[in-house]
Amino acid sequence: MPVAAGEFAAGDRHEIDKAIRAAEQTCRFEFSVFVGRSQGDPRTFAQRLHAAAVAPTRSVLVMVDPDARAVEVVTGDVVRRSLTDREVELAVLEMTSAFAEGDLVSGLRRGIGQLAEHARAQETLHSRVD
Repeated sequence: MPVAAGEFAAGDRHEIDKAIRAAEQTCRFEFSVFVGRSQGDPRTFAQRLHAAAVAPTRSVLVMVDPDARAVEVVTGDVVRRSLTDREVELAVLEMTSAFAEGDLVSGLRRGIGQLAEHARAQETLHSRVD
């Protein structure tokens, strides 16, 4: 699910889509972004959106409700093995800092990128034992 945001200009949607594609290539998880009014409680709404994803266990949803000043990140079970709550909090802080400056697109790009970097599988070194 790419970007659900009717108020973005085509160039802005393209930038967010590009950030999503780069994130998916970085960590091999699916990313979705929803920007708009949440229906009811923002967290519950974000969880419903995430559950509707094609592969919710392997996906990350970023939901931003500018009117409610809410940012929710929902991750699937497989993603949570690589991405900690603290790392999600740092990405949300990155996004909200940019949002406070009035830059929604840049905040989303930076936050999505940060989530992907943290979710990237760690390289393991194998040693041979004889």
